[in-house]
Amino acid sequence: MDTGCSTSPGKLARLASHSATASQVSHVIRRADREDAREGVGWVSGAMSGRGWREAVPTGISSRERARGNRHPCLSDAATRYVRMHALLCARPCFSLDPSMPTSTTAFAAFLFLVHCVGVLAAGHAVLTVRTSPGAIAWAISLITLPEFTLIPYLIFGRSSFAGYVDARRFHNARLREITLSDDWRRLRDHESAVVAPQHACMQALPRLTGMPCLSRNRVRLLVNGAETFEAIFAAIREARRVLIVQFFIVHDDALGRRLAEALLERARAGVRVYFLFDRIGCHALPRHYVRQLEAGGVMARPFSTHAGFVNRFQLNFRNHRKLVVVDGERAYVGGHNVGTEYLGEHPPLAPWRDTHIEIVGAAVMDLQLTFAEDWYWAAHEVPQLIVPKVRPDEDMVCQVVASGPADPQETCSLFFVEAIQSARKRLWITTPYFIPDEAVFAALRLAVLRGVDVRILIPARPDHRVVFHASTLYAHQAIRAGVKIYRYQPGFLHQKVVLIDGEAAAVGTANLDNRSFRLNFELMVVTADTRFANDVAQMLEADFAEAARIGRDEYERAHPVRRVIMHVAKLFAPIL
Repeated sequence: MDTGCSTSPGKLARLASHSATASQVSHVIRRADREDAREGVGWVSGAMSGRGWREAVPTGISSRERARGNRHPCLSDAATRYVRMHALLCARPCFSLDPSMPTSTTAFAAFLFLVHCVGVLAAGHAVLTVRTSPGAIAWAISLITLPEFTLIPYLIFGRSSFAGYVDARRFHNARLREITLSDDWRRLRDHESAVVAPQHACMQALPRLTGMPCLSRNRVRLLVNGAETFEAIFAAIREARRVLIVQFFIVHDDALGRRLAEALLERARAGVRVYFLFDRIGCHALPRHYVRQLEAGGVMARPFSTHAGFVNRFQLNFRNHRKLVVVDGERAYVGGHNVGTEYLGEHPPLAPWRDTHIEIVGAAVMDLQLTFAEDWYWAAHEVPQLIVPKVRPDEDMVCQVVASGPADPQETCSLFFVEAIQSARKRLWITTPYFIPDEAVFAALRLAVLRGVDVRILIPARPDHRVVFHASTLYAHQAIRAGVKIYRYQPGFLHQKVVLIDGEAAAVGTANLDNRSFRLNFELMVVTADTRFANDVAQMLEADFAEAARIGRDEYERAHPVRRVIMHVAKLFAPIL
């Protein structure tokens, strides 16, 4: 059947079978258009400019013909191939051959151009802000070459500096300075600031590192596992008369969580000023009615959100991992426990849950309040009420509060571990649920072994996060080859974060031996320099090591090849684990 357009497709077919320049193609298109216009069937050459197949089909084609194949009978396969060839010759984005799905290639090209421009800017930001050279190089290359796939992950995981928190700290520091320079606070700091003894080598650099003084006149007590910890916390809450500070990373709406809520509401009804701060990411499963109930009862409840501010809107990295309870400015509780029945050892297969908290009475409670004040100001834009500690315990334990986070001018947490490891001369025992050390910490462990220090690290035998567990296992094997003794705790899941340095000092708190604690989370550790307390910690850890199995030097070689591959793949995610 002659439809009047056989001339054009023929020429198109010849062009499709031979190489042709863009000018030759355009000339044939214009000539074909003129011929078809005289014969009543019009080629719309605009289709060749990338506006789609619907306009490329000759005018007058029926809907039935469209349904048969979405093409006019006069269009040969060669002509169809030509349409694609022309798009390439003219350097135009390819377009859809489906008339039911028209696309705007110009808008799509503009979008891709914009994404690549943003990718280049993000790559520059990564070079300037990512703290490690390998990380900066990896982000920069991926953002420049494949921004379509890496831009959103960079917004979520890439940054290691908490924009906004530094500014908030600077703005409210003036108000905190007024409080801390008052006569009562200044007298306490001046009177209780300790001159670090030479035997407490681990304490030498910490005051300058943290910006907080090393304080004497403290009493520190170990709280082993959940039952002992929460009984002590609830007993202290019942005695609160003026101000109660409660901060946790995770709070569950279970039996323990509801018990905490009831205790806070009861104190609020009694006229106590109650502050409750929780991490928004850690408490993502906490129902809204839990918080609304507290607020309705007079408790000042706020989430610590890292989404505040435009540049943090997509950020999931920065989490407030601190766990802190302060009662009337005199008694404080710090450690690894969150609020949930699993921390009481009631959730198999991780049960029994092994964790450690400490109770502090004395001058160090002052610095713990200041740490909370910074977090509260970020969440609520106000400075909480702070109380100067009045209790002077008979014990003279020296304490150093180590508060770290992504807003610090240096990597406080990593440097703290390096300093603690380097100060050890005879014994260095560490317990951590996640063992993913950075290069500085790993080098410090190697040097400690070379000095003849008894370096032991206790990690879990049961995983709570599979990827982290496999990465930790690989790092453990590497540490074993360096001479470190690695043990796996057998009875249940090990969650405590404890460092024992010789027989002189010990640290207990929230920081794990991983990159997330080193650079991404807000953490809190308390170092206590006292031989009696260090002896108590040593006895506790000896009992833990007695229930642990040492990892052999040949365990890695005996592992299945697939398992070794899994460990190495998991290690690739170490920067965000």
